Order: sequence, then structure tokens, then C-alpha cells
Amino acid sequence: MKKVLTSPSSMGQCGSEPFDLLCENGYEIINNPYGRKLTEDEVIELAKECVGIVAGVEPLTSRVMDALPQLKCISRVGVGMDSVDLDYAKQKGIKVVNTPEGPTRGVAELTLAMTLSLLRRIPQADAAMHQHKWKKQIGNLFLDKKIGIIGLGRIGRLVAELFRGLKNPVIGFDPYANEQWAKENGVTLMSFENVLKNADIVTLHIPGNKDKSAVVGEKELAMMKDGSFLINIARGGVVSEDALCEALKSGKLAGAAVDVYTKEPYDGSLCDLDNVILTPHLGSYAKEGKLKMEVDACQNLIDALK
Repeated sequence: MKKVLTSPSSMGQCGSEPFDLLCENGYEIINNPYGRKLTEDEVIELAKECVGIVAGVEPLTSRVMDALPQLKCISRVGVGMDSVDLDYAKQKGIKVVNTPEGPTRGVAELTLAMTLSLLRRIPQADAAMHQHKWKKQIGNLFLDKKIGIIGLGRIGRLVAELFRGLKNPVIGFDPYANEQWAKENGVTLMSFENVLKNADIVTLHIPGNKDKSAVVGEKELAMMKDGSFLINIARGGVVSEDALCEALKSGKLAGAAVDVYTKEPYDGSLCDLDNVILTPHLGSYAKEGKLKMEVDACQNLIDALK
């Protein structure tokens, strides 16, 4: 029986269907026993006899691939491929697939939830109540806020459609923007700089720079409107965390919401601020969407190995 490593620590929490699918197709499953992201050495040890890996965000480097002679396929649960050495996998003849549709709805809905929570200061009100303090928070209305979307791929487009459904004006930037889609959905396309300068709320849905440098740093934050809001549910490192911290401390930004970090788990200086909502990389962690991603990743692996 051929073996497959399922490396995401939360694999199967939303249902047994992914494991059932692998078993029905004759694969023996090696689970992640650590309850966290695997290291290179742990991947090598667990997957040493595996023909496939249903992958999370663990490092799948050239060293890992060289140590796994039977590996034929890496099937990512999710979209991002930052943790996989794609060029080396191609050299080794290892197929790499992902689930591009899986997280779209979950991330888009979290973006909307983050925006409403920021504007009405819901987390702050909830925290005070749990401390037995009756403290009313003064927030802002959602009405007429101009939404700026950086990145109009699958997720960015759905975010735009959700906000337009609430009658908000939406402006957006993408170097490969679909102008026909933008026209049909009432989205005004602008340059990157003009979106930053004109939006009341900026939300990021981009893969980030190849060299890992920040797309939004001190210079870009300075362009944004005073008292505006920033949401990053894209990738860790897309926003400079140090620059964001200073912008929030100074009051340049009224608030921010962050779900992804340069280093995870995150415990940096943003944790000390009251005007930022922090979540632990849970963009796709909606039960229905997560289960679909895991099932799709397993099916992709089975199809690739056939």
C-alpha cells in the first residue's frame, strides 16, 4: 500500500472525508503528530516512504525533496506556494498542485467581517465586557466608505462584489486587471498609489514580492488618508509590521486588521496596540470551505498520481 503524508496540523478537523477519500483509493495515511507546522527534518522523517504529500505551509525545500526518493506529488491545501521550491520540484519531476478556489469565499468573508469589526470597534467592546466593564465604543458607519482593493484575483474580485453589494464605492488596482469585469461590477481601476491615496479602507489580496520585501512599507503608509484603515489577509511580509505599528501608534491610521505575519506564530509589537485586530492566519478556516479544500487537495493528489 502506497503511503501519503497529510501534513496540515488541522487536517480532518472539519470532517473525515479527506481521509476517507485517500483510504478508498488505496493509500496508507501518515498524519502530522505534532499539532503544528512541521520542520524540514520532521517532513523528511514522516514522509521518507511516501509517494505524495498533502501539504500545508511546511518548508518543502530542495533538501527535503532530495531526502524523499519516492515522492511524486505535492498537493497543497490552499493557494500559496511560497513554502515549496517549485523550480526544484520541476527538475525532480515532482508534480505540484493546489486548490485555488478553496479559500476564496472564506477569505473574502473574513475581509468583510474584519472591516465591520474595525469600524464599530467590536473586539474592544467585547474585551471590556469580558472584564465586566460597561464601556461604550464610538465607531464609524460603513456607509459611503470608499474601499480600495489591491489585487483583483479570485479573492479580490469576490471582496469587491461583496462590498459593491453593500453599495460601497470600490476602487482597485491589479497589474493584470480585467477591465470588462471591473466595468460590469462598478469597480473603478486606478494606479497602486492612487488607490492608497483615495481609499478610506485598503484591503490587500496580493501574493507579495518575490524577494520577500514589503509591498506596503513606511512610504506607502504615508500615502494613505489620515484616519484610514488597512486590512492584510494576503501574505505575511506584504506589509512591514514595524512600519504599520508606527502608523497605528501615531494615529496616521485609525486601525488595522491582520491575519498573516512574517513569522508565525506572531508575538510582536502589534500585540500591544488597541487599534489593531489580530487573528492567527485563519482566513480559510470556515468549516465548509476548509473541508472542501482538504477534499480537493486529496483528489488532486489521487489524480496526479494516477
